[in-house]
Amino acid sequence: MRDNPVHVIGAGLAGSEAAWQLARAGVPVVLHEMRPVRATDAHKTDQFAELVCSNSLRSDDAEANAVGLLHEEMRRAGSLILAAADAHKLPAGGALAVDRDLFAARVTERLEAEPLVTVDRGEVAGLPPDDWQNVIVATGPLTSPALAEAIRKLSGEDALAFFDAIAPIVHRDSIDMEQAWFQSRYDKVGPGGGTADYINCALEKPEYLAFVAALLAGEKGDFKEWEKNTPYFEGCLPIEVMAERGPNTLRFGPMKPVGLTNPRRDRPPYAVVQLRQDNALGTLFNIVGFQTKLKYAEQVRIFRMIPGLENAEFARLGGLHRNTFINSPKLLDAELRLKAMARLRFAGQVTGVEGYVESAAIGLVAGRFAAAQALGLTAEAPPPTTALGALLSHITGGADASSFQPMNVNFGLFPPAPITSVGKRAKAERKPAMVARARADLTAWLARDELNKLPASA
Repeated sequence: MRDNPVHVIGAGLAGSEAAWQLARAGVPVVLHEMRPVRATDAHKTDQFAELVCSNSLRSDDAEANAVGLLHEEMRRAGSLILAAADAHKLPAGGALAVDRDLFAARVTERLEAEPLVTVDRGEVAGLPPDDWQNVIVATGPLTSPALAEAIRKLSGEDALAFFDAIAPIVHRDSIDMEQAWFQSRYDKVGPGGGTADYINCALEKPEYLAFVAALLAGEKGDFKEWEKNTPYFEGCLPIEVMAERGPNTLRFGPMKPVGLTNPRRDRPPYAVVQLRQDNALGTLFNIVGFQTKLKYAEQVRIFRMIPGLENAEFARLGGLHRNTFINSPKLLDAELRLKAMARLRFAGQVTGVEGYVESAAIGLVAGRFAAAQALGLTAEAPPPTTALGALLSHITGGADASSFQPMNVNFGLFPPAPITSVGKRAKAERKPAMVARARADLTAWLARDELNKLPASA
């Protein structure tokens, strides 16, 4: 088997985790990392799993937070990234924050000391050689231009190298449907045959003008140094940039009121905010055209000015970032393999997940899939009722490919848990029920998984 190792391209969080999972299963790995031979605009060292932004892996509360549940599941699946984080954590309340230098050093040391891992310091320029039959591409948002271009040509999709435009996503059950209503513009029949595919929130003129004023006055985030020279994509302008072009720009853009009838009023709306279903489960809706550089707290405050969204709970807030990611729901199969070239698997942020932990989680799953393939075993995906499985299911088909944008793990990605209560009591019971189900289903999955029965994975 050593003559036919799995090649992992990129030693960030996802690639490091994938390589570790492969080695734990007894599968030899060549881990390719172009630093320091070729530097990136963001990294400062040649260490694996270098954290280039925050030193926080976010909430560690598995009872109330989906990312905390993801932490727990990754620990149970033998994650190197979580083990290194736990070994070098810092005081941060309920969050898991780390000493970034010691964390990266520990990941690097563990992988370099692993006999089944061979480290190759050099760039993989273009598509991997044909004789690499089991490859994981985990190159992240700073994928080298040569490899990004090769992937784009192969897939027929643009691997975005400008700012990806992220619109806020709202939990469906937090929208006030006493004010909002379902309707497609001009009652046009959509691909699914329906004429009421959007949730609409109407604004009267004073409400609209106050909303525009708040957008203009809201505090905006700054671009990182390595993002500043990347131009805006005209079709994905931040909503506040559109507002700067004139008070009526939004009314002739994403907030145009034409073709809609507000059943709550006897006159046409002055402006309308539309929300579109964002996942197959129907639990999440994105605010159409609302990509933004407003700071997160400002987004929550300003978007709750919209009638019907006063109590909105956000699964994801908006943003614009320089990024490189593929349209995973369209391009990848259920085992993260590129449909156009099955020997290539993708992992980490390049798949369209957002966040350190999510990137490492997809690396963990990709590593296990690749190990099963190398060993001739049948791979079983983690159940969609778990945090690992919910995230995987989202990027491999649960998300809408036509509006796919990077996503953090959140409970809106999980299938609804059966709840017999109603009202506020049902809301209080929902997360605990999802967590209990996820824990039980992860236990059963780990017990079934053939990789866990191998001596090397002990």
